[in-house]
This record gives sequence, structure tokens and C-alpha cells, in this order.
Amino acid sequence: MTETTTARPPGSAEPGQDGMLARLGSAMAGRARLVFGVWLVVLVALGAAAPSVFSSLAGAGWQANGSESVQVRELAQQHFGGNSSAAVQVVVHSDTAKISDPQMQTVLDEASAVFAGDSRFGAVIDPQPGMTISPDGHTGILIAGANASADDMVRAVDEHKAELTALSDEGVEVYPTGASALWSDFNKANHDAMIQAELISWPVTLLIMVLAFGSLVAAGLPLLLTVAGLVASAGGLVLLNQVTPISVWAMNFAMMFALALGIDYALFMVARFRDALRKTADARRAVAETMATAGKAVVLSGLTVLVSLSAVLLVPAPAVRTMAVGIMLAVVFVLAATLTLLPAALGALGGRINAAALPYATRQQHRSPRFAQWGRLLHKRPWPFAIAGAGVLIVLALPVLGLKVAMPSIQVVPDDAPVRQGYELVQRQLGEGAPGALQIIAPTDQAESTAGAAAGSGIAMVTPAQPAAGDPGWVMMQALPAMDPSDERMGTVLNDLRERLPDQALVGGAPAENLDLQDALNDYLPIVVSVILVLGFVLLLVALQAPLIAALGTLVSLGSTAAAFGVAKLIFQDGHGAGLLGFTPQGFLDGWGPVFFFAMIFAIAMDYTVFLLASAKEQFERTGDAQTAAVEGLAHSGRVIFAAAAVMVAVFFTFALAEPLPPKEMSIILGVAVLLDALIVRLVLLPVILRLTGSAAWWSPSWMRRVLPKISFAHH
Repeated sequence: MTETTTARPPGSAEPGQDGMLARLGSAMAGRARLVFGVWLVVLVALGAAAPSVFSSLAGAGWQANGSESVQVRELAQQHFGGNSSAAVQVVVHSDTAKISDPQMQTVLDEASAVFAGDSRFGAVIDPQPGMTISPDGHTGILIAGANASADDMVRAVDEHKAELTALSDEGVEVYPTGASALWSDFNKANHDAMIQAELISWPVTLLIMVLAFGSLVAAGLPLLLTVAGLVASAGGLVLLNQVTPISVWAMNFAMMFALALGIDYALFMVARFRDALRKTADARRAVAETMATAGKAVVLSGLTVLVSLSAVLLVPAPAVRTMAVGIMLAVVFVLAATLTLLPAALGALGGRINAAALPYATRQQHRSPRFAQWGRLLHKRPWPFAIAGAGVLIVLALPVLGLKVAMPSIQVVPDDAPVRQGYELVQRQLGEGAPGALQIIAPTDQAESTAGAAAGSGIAMVTPAQPAAGDPGWVMMQALPAMDPSDERMGTVLNDLRERLPDQALVGGAPAENLDLQDALNDYLPIVVSVILVLGFVLLLVALQAPLIAALGTLVSLGSTAAAFGVAKLIFQDGHGAGLLGFTPQGFLDGWGPVFFFAMIFAIAMDYTVFLLASAKEQFERTGDAQTAAVEGLAHSGRVIFAAAAVMVAVFFTFALAEPLPPKEMSIILGVAVLLDALIVRLVLLPVILRLTGSAAWWSPSWMRRVLPKISFAHH
């Protein structure tokens, strides 16, 4: 015979003893001035560093640590004057003059002078006939070696690209290109787009919050909380960057996630606080009840987000890891503010939380009659809704079977970016594969055999071997692909080349670094997904003390994730809606998307899972009735989930206005995932699962209850 949990499980809090979070909330509410003072000091200290966040953080890091291509880059910097993938290429072109003409030589000398004044640049290599000069002689490539890390080279381009492009004169065009210039231009375009999207998202968010709360004061609190989290995380990232390079993308994602999750958490807390005020005039008691119930759900949600993102740290790619670190830091600060600053603000405001209220707000209750009615309908007719909801997700998920992934192409930067103009100019003048030469480093005694083996299928030209400076043991040659570096055939070309070459010969270059990173992302994807699912299940199990609903709550989150990637395939790979969204499809999804977006989507999905199941478990602990738990859990959390999802979707979709392609991918995938997860998974499928499983959803064996920590979501 199965055992069911009682209305008050063993070890749950007794009346008046609601646990640590209730005591923390009461303490924060009773010491509001002290809490405000501490947060003011923290924000001033970290805020002093925050303005420099975008200029201080690293601009590169897109590599697979330990890969063959990274070894080639390191050898090139040590022995070949920095002529690595991080070297800066300056394309000089004229329709009338040739490279050998005095006018062009003057421009080349001026470009060399720019590099001579900065120690981050290594040896400067003039355009070479048959290698970096076009057949007609009108285009040449000046190469400035990398004498610093890839991140420092991006910063160097940031500082000097305006001076280089200013060398363009009447009849002469000058464009800095190469991987370092690509990330410089892309990071700038991405930063500008993200700031523009933020400016649009804040008013939209405030409007939704006012409609959801019916009060300007209540709506403003989540935004203030988010600002605190953003300022603190920005300053924290700048300080952390002093210890280890942090990708500038970390702040981009942190901005988006801090806004979305900060509002999510505050929405849940403020809604519960306003409900508690209906039962007591004592603001501290209302805060204690809020923390004992909604606070636990927020803590669990925050831990789930952190656990999901921590799995991304397994991927050996600095940019991917530090993006996860950036979001995790933002979540930590938002969570800290939610558990300290928000209770203090709620305690100080008390009944004034409803100030500047709209007319309908006075009639609004935490328990939504409409969602209660919806819950009863789902309980009465579960199967039609289950079939319809699952059918929609399956149909949307089917395209994911044909999903292709690859690292971003030159199309991720705007048409007028100098790096793209130079890239396309090089292709027109020197061949499709010229912007992405593969670099081969081999022992000197294998130079001849390496050159012979390199000249095979997919390689248009192999340059003569260049000896290493001061180390006669190595030679370098460039292998120009016969196709664009982002062509899907490049993977086969690289693998065939590596198989043909002698064992000690190494192949690198920007295209090889992208392909090696893609291989690492593909290899780690199943590991990351497995870790996220296991850790997510464990957290739900600890919180809910119920293995069946913890497992089902974890697995059902995969539905919205698969559907979101299916929609992404239709839009970004196949190009449906590309004209409306204003982008040119690459024919694939950016390679880091599956790993990183899966972690983000799962974290958000579990966020809503926690809110719904915590409310349902609270009702089950109070009544011991599974039907009441399912219906009343939805009645008490449905409006919050709906409003939080509306805010998240609005926030994410505003970033689709960004011109660069990766922010569009991010915003559409996350926005679609939240939309589907809230409307179909959390407000339909999960309540139906609670209906179909009944009391079994909350069952747990006695030995498990003895082992797991005692957690109750009810307020006594």
C-alpha cells in the first residue's frame, strides 16, 4: 500500500515557527534603514566600476581550449612574429593604382606606423606577390602580427580601427579585417543593439507590470530590484575580469536575464505580500509569510537556474563559460536583492504598496477566480487538453530533426562594418577562401612532404613554407580553401587535410578554430543536457519530496525546449520570416546555441515549474487533497505565471529588433520557449499531469522522507 504525505509532514514548521526564510524576512523588514544602507554601499562600490563594463570585458574567447587549432595559434605567436589567427589584416585597394605605386605605398607605410606604436602588435608583413597581392595588383593585405592574447588583440583593434579606416583617401580604400577585427566590429554592433533593445524593453515592461499589479508603486518595485541586480552584476563582472578574462557577451546575457528573472521573482513575492496584507495589518508578519511561502519558491528557482547554467561550465570554451558566469553572477545578485532588499522595501511600504492604484486593483486578489475556473475545467476534461497541448509541441518540435549548427559567418556583422567590407573585397580580388586561410605548422624536415600532402581536394593554393624566426625547427605555410570559410564543406576539407598531413604537422587558422570549437560543443551537448536534467530533478525532488512529480516536472520541460529549437530551425535555418525580422539566413543556427540556450530555456522552464508546483504543494500540505492542490495551486499561481511570462516574452522579443543575428536568435528562441512553456506546459500540461496522477504525484516512500531535508511551502 502506498503512503501519502500528511497535511503537515513530519519536521514541518509549527505555528509561529516558519523557518529561516520567515525569520530573515521579518529581520529585513524590521531593519529597513540598515538594509537600504548596506545595499547603497554595495551599489556605490560596484556601481563605480559598472560604467566600464563593456570596454573592460574580453572580446574574444571563442575557441576550444587544448584543440589543435589553438596550439597552432600559440606556436604562431611564439615563433612566427604573431602571424596567427589573431593577427590583424589591413586590406588596401584601389581601382586605379597598384600596390607598387607610390600612392599605395604611402598608405601602407602609414598603416605600419599605426602598428609600430603599440606593443600588442608583432611583426608587420607587407603584401606579398602571389600570396597577399591580388593577381591584378590593385589589392594587397598588410598583416600585423599578434603580440598579445586574443582578447587584447580585439581591444587593440577597438582602439586603432578608426585610425586605420581614416587612411582611406580619394581612390584608396582601407579596411581592417581578420578574426580580431571581426569580433571588434561584431561586439560593437551587438552592444549598440542590446542598449537600444533595453531602452525599448523597459517602458514595455513597466506597462505590463502596471496592468498586472494595478499599482504604480507595486509595479515599480520589481524594476528597482532589477536595476540593483544589474548594477551589482556589472560591477562584479568588471572586478572578476581582473582575475580571469570575462567575455563581453556575459554582460549582454546578464542584462537580459537579470531583467527577466528579477521581475519574475519580485512579481511572485509582491503578489504574495499583497495577499498577506489582506489577513494582517502588520507589515512584518506579512513579509514573514511571504518569505515562508513565495520566498522558498524563489530560492529554489534561483538554485535551479544556477545549477542549469553551471553545467555549461563543462564546455572547454572561455566565451561560453564566461557567458554562463555572467548570468550566474546576475542571478546571485538578483536573488540576494529579492531576499534582503525587497523584504525591507515591502516592510517599509506596508499598505502603501497599493498606492497610485488603478480602479480595478482594489478588487484584485492573489487567488484568481478565472484560473480557478480554468483549473476545474482541466480537472474535468484532462485528456482533450493533454492531447491538444502535446500535439502542438510535437508539431513545432519536428523541424528540430533537420537542425544544422555552425559557428557564425561574416553575415553576423552589419553590411557597412569595415570588417565585412574588407572580407568581401578580399573574396572578390583573391578568391572565395582567401579571408580564411588555414595555417599549417610542421617540423622543418617535413616541410616538403607537408606541402605536397596539403595540395589536395578543397585547397586552392598552398603558399611556400616560411621558416620560424630564431627557431629553425618549424615552418609555416598557408592553405587557402577553395570555398568560403563558413561553407559547410569546410569541415570535410579540414578533416581530410589533417588526415593527409604527417603526424607532427598541425592545422589551425580562424576556420579551424571555429570548426574545432563546434566539435567541442557537439561533443559536450549530451553531457550538458544530462547533467542539467539530473540536477534539475534532484532539486525538485528535495523541494517537493515527491519523486513522481519531480521527474514529470523535469521531463515536461523538454517539450517547450524542443519546440523552441524547432521554430528556430524554421526561422534561422530555413529563412521563414527573415524579411520581417530583417536578417539574411545563414542556413544554420549559431553553433553555441543548442548548449547555451538549452541551459537558459530549461532554467526558465523550471522557474515556472517551481512556482506552480510550490503553490500546489502548499495547498496539498494544507488540505491533503490532490484535486484541491491541482486546482488551487493553479488559482494561486496562474496569474503570476501569466504576467511573468508576458514580461519575459516582451523583454526577449524586444531584443529581436537588434541588427546582429545572434541577439535575434537568442531573443526569438527564448521568447518562443517562454511563450510555449507558460501557455502550454505550465498552464495546461502540468496541471493535467497533476490531475491524472492524483495523490500519487505527492507520494514519497518513508525512507526518502527520512533522508531528504524537511521543506514545507505552507505558512502556519
